[in-house]
Amino acid sequence: MSTMRAIWKGTISFGLVSIPVSLFPAMHREELSFRLLRRSDQSPVNYKRVAAVDGKEVPWDQIVKGYEYEKGKFVVLKEEDFKRVDLEAAQAVDIVNFVELEKVNPLLFYKPYYMEVGKGGDKAYSLLREALVEAGKIGIAKVVIKTRQHLAAVKPQENGLMLELMHFPAELIDAEEFKAPKAQKVGPRELKMAQDLITSMSSKWEPESYHDDYHEALEEMIEEKLKHRGPEKPVAQKRKAPSNVIDLVSVLQESINASKGKTKTAAAKKKTKAKTKTRSRKKAA
Repeated sequence: MSTMRAIWKGTISFGLVSIPVSLFPAMHREELSFRLLRRSDQSPVNYKRVAAVDGKEVPWDQIVKGYEYEKGKFVVLKEEDFKRVDLEAAQAVDIVNFVELEKVNPLLFYKPYYMEVGKGGDKAYSLLREALVEAGKIGIAKVVIKTRQHLAAVKPQENGLMLELMHFPAELIDAEEFKAPKAQKVGPRELKMAQDLITSMSSKWEPESYHDDYHEALEEMIEEKLKHRGPEKPVAQKRKAPSNVIDLVSVLQESINASKGKTKTAAAKKKTKAKTKTRSRKKAA
């Protein structure tokens, strides 16, 4: 049993047969995560939700979902509206029919999952796998995962079964919308040379020999930068919000000092004024 956590648990059902299974992601991709920073001090830059009409920030509790049916015109949908159309998550991979794999457009397939058999389902699980291999077919099913219905294929894969999510055919863009090459007659000599080139470049399929060169080069470059980085710039700290608590002693002392200063100034002015009056009297005498 896998040590990974299943993203879905339920059953495969076809006809009256029901097989307990768990779904596990069949792939993973490690992305390098980058933050946007202010160049001057490397302070992280955050995003805000602002209204287009006035640029004001909008809190989450005032945000609703709307469908734009015309330019600038919306119909608002509430949570209860979404619940009205929610499909019942029956926790079943409901196989609708079986088809030949080569008849299905490969563009429809997009996300594979391993299907791990649950307790008591081994025989039916193995039977379904063997029958699909012998028939050269896959099961086309519908499944609800995280409240969304998906089209999916049940495929035999090595010793087990895979569930591969599919696009609905209406989601594909018709290839006829794109410009096709002009009809050109290919000469036999040109065709032979192209075939020879393909033959010379052909090799045994060894998937482990393929790597994400860009990802690896980016990691190496980051490691190199870390080795030769200079002194780190201090990251800008948030300014401390002013406290509402008043230091009464300090305020009173400042008031006393200010009051003393005013008193001294007033006394000096009064003394100067008295001297001026005395001089004026002497001159008048």
